[in-house]
Amino acid sequence: MSSTDQQAHHRTVVSYVRRGDRLTAGQERAWRQHWGTLGRDLAALDAGESGVEDWFGRQAPLMLEIGSGMGETTARLAAAEPEVNYLAVEVYKPGLAQLLMRGVELGATNLRAVRGDAVELLSDRLPAASLAGARIFFPDPWPKKRHHKRRLVQPAFVALLASRLAPGATLHLATDWADYADQMAEVCSAEPSLRNRYADEPGGWAPRPDWRPVTKFEQRARVEGRISRDLIFERRD
Repeated sequence: MSSTDQQAHHRTVVSYVRRGDRLTAGQERAWRQHWGTLGRDLAALDAGESGVEDWFGRQAPLMLEIGSGMGETTARLAAAEPEVNYLAVEVYKPGLAQLLMRGVELGATNLRAVRGDAVELLSDRLPAASLAGARIFFPDPWPKKRHHKRRLVQPAFVALLASRLAPGATLHLATDWADYADQMAEVCSAEPSLRNRYADEPGGWAPRPDWRPVTKFEQRARVEGRISRDLIFERRD
């Protein structure tokens, strides 16, 4: 199967569920006030690196976070890294509105949000080697075996994402589902353009970085006895 065919196949199995778009009063206010400048629907985002830079208004390393959820981690990470252009992609409107609200509260002027499918964003809007890094934190685990095909981290997707990483750029993943962590490690290790920065560590797992905030999902996992795993891969030169 060619890379184009793999990409087309990946698009036929989406990794997310369409949820309702009902907003709270605060989210509605944040959407009304900030979406026009800090957010865009995927169709409105110009293709190519210059389109993204024009939106941010500066040239800076571009960090992509895929699946920002309700934005609790994303806003804090963007605020802590003012030197990077921080781009979040998410399909869930209330989550995006909450992200904007949190980002503005923290003064994260380097944060922008895209509403749409990450596969389409990577395929049609971001050129090769344009990313200084990518993060996928606690994606939907689709825990039932019959649903594993809907998981985001699959060979075709990782190949596409890796092609958008600049040499030396990192792909950082985290999950609290053991079998998904194993799948992530297997898929990323099989991608020839990536190498595990922590291959010599037990299991190849990266030490949990202190700078990654503990989300409500990770807190719940701890209560339920699940261990969160981090993986950090690097694009080969």
